[in-house]
Amino acid sequence: MKFPRRRFLQLAAGAATLPALPRAAWAQAYPARPITLIVFIPAGSTPDIIARLVAQGLGQRLGQSVVVDNRPGGGGNLALQAVARAPADGYTLLLAASPHAINVTLYEKSAITITHDIAPVASINTDYFVLLVNPQFPAKTIPEFVAHAKANPGKINMGSSGTGNLSQLSGELFRMMTGIQMVHVPYRGTPAAHSALLAGDVDVMFDPVGTAAPQVQAGALRALGVSATKPVSVLPDVPLIRDFVPGYEVTGWLGTGAPKDTPTEIVERLNREINAALGDPAIKARMAELGSEIFTGTPADFGKLIADETEKWAKVVKFAGLKAD
Repeated sequence: MKFPRRRFLQLAAGAATLPALPRAAWAQAYPARPITLIVFIPAGSTPDIIARLVAQGLGQRLGQSVVVDNRPGGGGNLALQAVARAPADGYTLLLAASPHAINVTLYEKSAITITHDIAPVASINTDYFVLLVNPQFPAKTIPEFVAHAKANPGKINMGSSGTGNLSQLSGELFRMMTGIQMVHVPYRGTPAAHSALLAGDVDVMFDPVGTAAPQVQAGALRALGVSATKPVSVLPDVPLIRDFVPGYEVTGWLGTGAPKDTPTEIVERLNREINAALGDPAIKARMAELGSEIFTGTPADFGKLIADETEKWAKVVKFAGLKAD
């Protein structure tokens, strides 16, 4: 499958050309009414909490309300489609995330994708995953885990919070890079997967650091490694997976996007204001509590991240033989 990488990077650099004077006047008047930020996941989840932090900070800087509208479903595609079909005027934004890059390959028949129909606006944060096992599991290190898996091919059950998301694909990437076999057991969300791991119904799970940290700190689950390139602050004593599996890295991310023809001036204004909002000490502190690192840049920087992630996860999706309807 060929990805419209060049087209997408063009969108990141600027939106479709409009007559100079009307576009400049439009940008100067923006925003004249509330903005809607469409979120792909239910209220109360970590991405939703982060979206609301950003919405509040952005609204204060713009002098207009930024209303969060939760549109879960379709692995994030319902929210994506709603934004892609909205007027390209800067009043409808998408909380973009890793699943949208994965979906380009996973939902190969989809007519709407983040790489073709969304203009990148601003990145927000990155977070990482941790390899968790039940405390009764015999392996206490990554090398011991790999050795145990190779000695027991196909006998290790890997739980996840759902098929095709980063919880599963972190494990599929690990499997691809180590040559081990694991049986994927998907659950409907993180709480159900945690319960299965705690009960010993599954042996291993890759989970976002922010949601896993309380269980690890309480001793309920054992952390063998994190998917970052440097130690993470909430689990400083947990080693890096890449120290034992060279090159292994999984980064979850959030950002904002707009319909692809949104004027460049509006995209750039939103980028500046979101970056500034993320510099607020209160937002920084709350993000740290959630186990998340603030990650800012230009629209082009965010566009390159999405293009790179789309290509990376395409290989893993194909390796795992995943395909959504």
